[in-house]
Amino acid sequence: MHRQSLYTLNQIMAEAHSAVAFSFAITHEGWDVNFDREVLHLIWASGVRSWKKRMARFKNNVKNGVYPAPLQSLWATFAVVAGCHFAGIILPPGWVEFFYSLLPERTTVYELVACLCVSVLIWLVIIYSLRYALKLLLMYKGWMYESRGQNRSVSLQTKLWLVGVKLFSGASKPMLYSFQGSLPRLPLPTVEDTMSRYLRSVRPLLDDVQYARMERLVQEFQNGIAVKLQRYLKLKSWWSTNYVSDWWEEYVYLRGRSPLIVNSNFYGIDAILMHPTHIQAARAACIIHTALQYRRLIERQELEPILVQGLVPLCSWQYERVFNTTRVPGVETDKITHCTDSNHIVVYHKGRYYKVIIYHKNRLLTPSELEIQMDYILADKSVPAEGEEKLAALTAGERTAWANTRLEYFFKGINRQSLDAIEKSAFVVALDDVPYEFNEADPTKLDNYGAVLLHGKGYDRWFDKSFTLCIGTNGRIGFNAEHSWADAAVMSHMWEYIVCDDAMKMGADAPVMGHLWEHVLAADMEDGYGPDGHTKGTPEFQPPTPMRLQWDLPPPCLAAIERSNEVVQQLVKDVELRIYLHNAYGKGFMKECRVSPDAFIQMALQLAYHRDAGRFSLTYEASMTRLYREGRTETVRPCTIESAAWVKAMDNSSTTTEERISLLLKACEMHQRGYQDAMCGKGIDRHLFCLYVVSKYLEVDSPFLKEVLSEPWRLSTSQTPHGQTSRLDLKKFPRCISAGGGFGPVADDGYGVSYIIAGEDLIFFHISSKRSSPETDSHRFAQQIEKALSDMRNLFTEWKNLKKK
Repeated sequence: MHRQSLYTLNQIMAEAHSAVAFSFAITHEGWDVNFDREVLHLIWASGVRSWKKRMARFKNNVKNGVYPAPLQSLWATFAVVAGCHFAGIILPPGWVEFFYSLLPERTTVYELVACLCVSVLIWLVIIYSLRYALKLLLMYKGWMYESRGQNRSVSLQTKLWLVGVKLFSGASKPMLYSFQGSLPRLPLPTVEDTMSRYLRSVRPLLDDVQYARMERLVQEFQNGIAVKLQRYLKLKSWWSTNYVSDWWEEYVYLRGRSPLIVNSNFYGIDAILMHPTHIQAARAACIIHTALQYRRLIERQELEPILVQGLVPLCSWQYERVFNTTRVPGVETDKITHCTDSNHIVVYHKGRYYKVIIYHKNRLLTPSELEIQMDYILADKSVPAEGEEKLAALTAGERTAWANTRLEYFFKGINRQSLDAIEKSAFVVALDDVPYEFNEADPTKLDNYGAVLLHGKGYDRWFDKSFTLCIGTNGRIGFNAEHSWADAAVMSHMWEYIVCDDAMKMGADAPVMGHLWEHVLAADMEDGYGPDGHTKGTPEFQPPTPMRLQWDLPPPCLAAIERSNEVVQQLVKDVELRIYLHNAYGKGFMKECRVSPDAFIQMALQLAYHRDAGRFSLTYEASMTRLYREGRTETVRPCTIESAAWVKAMDNSSTTTEERISLLLKACEMHQRGYQDAMCGKGIDRHLFCLYVVSKYLEVDSPFLKEVLSEPWRLSTSQTPHGQTSRLDLKKFPRCISAGGGFGPVADDGYGVSYIIAGEDLIFFHISSKRSSPETDSHRFAQQIEKALSDMRNLFTEWKNLKKK
């Protein structure tokens, strides 16, 4: 049935009720103590929940510490040792007797205690031997470079490695952080190798004179200051868990003073081929509930760690900060704050902020209960306080300006309380007042959909939070995420979990729009959507009333908000976003051509950019280094000698089809090798970045490093990963495909291109650029990509026809 929020307490009463939980005063009549039982009960429940989580975390840490052995193996070891001891078998020599002699009495009980001590010692030796053996095995990366296709067989060395990894990974189900202690450290490349790869990567970008000059700079650096810098960096690689990640987080993200909006934060879009409900409150409630379930999986470490090829684990370190995390501004550098627990979220709607409690008696609110809370917020007719509507522009604007404003006006009083509510929330939800539109007959509507998620109005997302869930008036969803706490792949994993959960609640054959409900799963499901589009289930109680956050914003603070908003609006107006849907073919055709889909698309981007700009440019493609502990990203440089040769051949009428195919296959093979090198710690850019940081610490100038680190990435690209959760079955739910997400341009005169290979015949490209640049145009570049992909398909078709003849 249709539910409306019916509350006996008005908003002011609710705020007053929660404002004072305890007061103490001395009067002429004696002691005067007042306390609010309900609020104190909430505090008590929060403490109990926190301690339960601490105990669970301790238990999980013990399990992770002994993985791959199960805890039960300790008792098996004890049984063997005790059995051998009482059978007269001295194993190991004298150990039981040694521990027995340290005990006060010689009784059977103390004999068992001595056997237990020996069992624990043997057990720990075996466990850490297994973990170290697994760590040594995971250092081997030869499997990455071996083709698993029909043309080549896997080497004997890799087969033996495969058996070893399976053997030492254990039979018990791993937890989220089970493999953390077994992951190897990121290796430090030699300066010589990095310089060689760097020179090769810039060769297509430089003429002979420029290249000769660059060779001299490299030689001077390699034979000079690089020796000292590498020595310090090698010391850091020995001492720290990962020699890159902490500096990358601090200097690339947290020390950046430019606005987060467009420049740093990224976005993700709904599974647009499915539309489970048009009711905003219902969709918000289900998505919030699913996100909180995902948080619980992380807290309990029940989320499955990602295993490449179902065997090699990726580092799960970044998952710890998905929720309860905020980037706090500083005058010179920001910091990331993470709360171990949070019992509320914050919802933004039409310029107002609400604190929403998500627990009742130590259980999560159900979707039907959350929908009541969302309905209350949507029905609230109150107006924002002066300055409240555009308050979040501070988080979007210049970081130093926000830091100064925060110190002056948000350090105490009700502003501090309200700010704490936002920053200590699990996440922020934005109930937008516009629909998120998509129509398969008119895919251009995706442009506005993406723009709303990338920047919105410039002040309707809390850009400091780890992520903001965004819900349109028509029930479509998306997110805006801050980048410093983790990489996009981690956020994509959560997003895939959420949209997959929605698909499972709908049924496999649900159409895109309209009458979905005959396809809903079994009627006894506890959550999901009913035939009327509202959440299923019946609320067990009246959920806590959302509380309006209060603000006291004096004129100077209002002026600071307006200044930040002016900066933000200039950025919003300048960015141009085009989301191009390519459905002529997808990874199915690329696999038929026996080419890596990622390499295929990267070559198309190289061809498109050369035709658009009339030149080659330094190109960034993000890859990950999570095969190593605390690994984040590395740069692949798709513009290679081989790719440049192929691009030139494509626009040279004198080259034959066979020559173009040969050059393309070589270019794709080289790109794939570069991607593999980056994943295996043999990249170029993170090593150069760390050498530059060391040079700054030592106050030593390097003309080579200064020039390299200042080179603009005019074409910045990234592939959105999917298929990270085993829950997603595209055969059963073929329309459960997210349109991916995107980001702003890295260079003022460049493009930001994110793409997702969504299906056998579907690819989404998110293309951003700046309107102020006369050299770029996102719509024009989308047309160049379309033409490049068409030309590549024609090329392979011609080649296949020639082979048949």
